[in-house]
Amino acid sequence: MPSPERLVILDRDGVINQDSDSYVKSLDEWLPYPSAIEAIARLCRAGWSVAVATNQSGIARGYFDIDTLDAMHRVLMRLVNQAGGQIDHIAYCPHGPDDGCKCRKPLPGLLEEIRDTLGLETLKGSWMVGDSLRDLQAGEPMGCHGALVKTGKGEKTLAKGVGLDNAVIFDDLSAFVDWLLAGGQSST
Repeated sequence: MPSPERLVILDRDGVINQDSDSYVKSLDEWLPYPSAIEAIARLCRAGWSVAVATNQSGIARGYFDIDTLDAMHRVLMRLVNQAGGQIDHIAYCPHGPDDGCKCRKPLPGLLEEIRDTLGLETLKGSWMVGDSLRDLQAGEPMGCHGALVKTGKGEKTLAKGVGLDNAVIFDDLSAFVDWLLAGGQSST
């Protein structure tokens, strides 16, 4: 069973794969960062657990369906497995911003799902890694440490400079994993 102190929760678009302002709507548009796939595998080989928490409002907007999302996630899991890693759970919010759900980040619903699915009492001490402020905000009430990556929307988030006081900042997921596996001694 995973422990919260050895769990990394990742946003998907902009952290694991390229993001798009017009949404990642198909398997052809889902383009993983090769360094991210290897970074996830390195975490797993070092005894860390990995989960994903992703807003997917493109479903509510009618841009793609759950079958398409599932196909993307099957490819993600296969690539990570082939690299020697594993993703323990993928939690996604299919709702739009005005749907009034409890799972859309920055709300912590996806992280609560991950906690419950993994059989944990808490996520305190886990890492929430994202490219937007809402990713980090979802982790805060759950006791997660926050890490911002500059890929995806990360540079724009960093330029705003709001809400990042407690976050560590990295060029990409691979740089975060390098830092974490080295003991998390100094950030970029």
